[in-house]
Amino acid sequence: MKIAIITLGCKVNQYESGAIKEELIKNGYGVTLNLEPADLYILNTCAVTGIAEKKSRAHVAKIAKLNPNAKVIVCGCASEHNKEQFLKKPNVSAVIGNAGKNKIAQILNQVGNLSTIIPLDYEDFVCHTTSRTRAYLKIQDGCNNFCSYCLIPYVRGRSRSRDLKSVVAEATELSKTNKEIVLTGIDMSDYRIDGKLAFKELMEALRDNPCRIRISSLECGIVTPELLETLKSMPNFCPQFHLSMQSGCNKILKLMNRHYTKEQFLSKVELIRKYFPNAAITTDVIVGFPTETDEDFAETFETIKQANFYEMHIFPYSKREGTVASKFKMVDGVVVNNRVKILEELNAQNKAKYIQNQSEVLQCLTESIEDSYVVGYTENYIKIYLPKTAPLHEFVNVKNLTLFKDGAKAKIA
Repeated sequence: MKIAIITLGCKVNQYESGAIKEELIKNGYGVTLNLEPADLYILNTCAVTGIAEKKSRAHVAKIAKLNPNAKVIVCGCASEHNKEQFLKKPNVSAVIGNAGKNKIAQILNQVGNLSTIIPLDYEDFVCHTTSRTRAYLKIQDGCNNFCSYCLIPYVRGRSRSRDLKSVVAEATELSKTNKEIVLTGIDMSDYRIDGKLAFKELMEALRDNPCRIRISSLECGIVTPELLETLKSMPNFCPQFHLSMQSGCNKILKLMNRHYTKEQFLSKVELIRKYFPNAAITTDVIVGFPTETDEDFAETFETIKQANFYEMHIFPYSKREGTVASKFKMVDGVVVNNRVKILEELNAQNKAKYIQNQSEVLQCLTESIEDSYVVGYTENYIKIYLPKTAPLHEFVNVKNLTLFKDGAKAKIA
C-alpha cells in the first residue's frame, strides 16, 4: 500500500508528519510527503485561521480527484477543533485530531471517529527525517497562554515539555546527517524541567552540538540577560530571534490577553541588540483585531518602526468560534486589507534596509537549487542566491549582498 501524508500549517505539524512517515515505513508501507496518487492519505490539518481550516477541508476534495477510491485519515488541529466537518466526507475513514498521531500505524484498518484524549504529558514521537541540511527538533507541545484570538490551547492541549535527555539524544542523532537544527514547539518559551522554566538550560545542553542551532519562535518575556549570555557563549547559535508581538498597541495587547506592553516588548528588542547587534529580529502581527481603531493601528505602526524588524509575518485577523475575541466587534474587511497593505510596504522597506546594511562576511548553508541558482540561508536567516557552481548542502562564506527576489545575491568570500 502506498500512503501519502499531506501537511498543512506549522513546523510542529511538519515534524510530526515526518515522525508518522518513519513509523509507517517501519511497518512496511511505502510513503510519500507529496500530494500525488496513493492508496491512502493522511491529512495533517491546521486551524490557526479560518482560511487554514478551509484549506484543510478543500484538501479532502483534492484527494478525491486524485483517487476517488482512496481513503483519508484526518488528523491535526482542524479535526481536533471540529471532527464533524471531516466525518461527513465520503472518502474519510477516520478522524483522530491531534492525539494519537503516534498510533496511526496501528489504526489504519479502523474506521469512524477514533476519539483520543490529548495527553497531559509529552508524547515522545521522534522524527529523524533529514534534508541533508536542516532538520526540525520538537521540544514542547501545547500552550497555557489562552490568547483571546487563539484556538491552539483547545486543540493542542496544555503545555508539556520533552525530557531534556531525549532532546539532546535526538540532536546528537540529527547532527550525523544535518548541518542545522531548528528547535520547534507550540510555546517553546514554556519549556520546563521538573516543572521549572528551563529554556536557558536546554540551550546550554546543546552548546557542543556540531550543528548550527536555530530557535523558531519565542515569547518576549523569556528574553533575559542570563539567556542572552548563554546564547552569546554558544559558537553554534544562529542570531535570529522570532518574537511574537501580534500588536504594538497596548489597548489591543490587553484585549488579546498577551501579558506585556509595547514598552516591555521594545525593551526586549533593545536587549537582544545589546548582545547581538546584527541579529535578525522577526515577528508576527495580527491586523484588524476586533475593535482596532485607526489610532490603535497607528500606535502599532509606530511600535513596528521603533522595533525595526528584519521581517514581519502579517495576518489579517481571523475569527475563531469558541475564542473570547469571537464575541468582539469586527473591523470592516476593506479597512483591514488597507492596513495590511500599509504594513506590507513597511515590511519590504525594513527587509531591504537590513539586507543592504550587511557589511560583514556571513555563513550561508546552501540547501537547494532555484532557477539556476544555489540557494541557502545565512545564520541570521537571509535567503542567499549564489551561482550554480557553488557547493550544495555545504557552508559557504558570503559577502557583498545585493537585493534579489525575496533575499539577496552574494559573492563567495
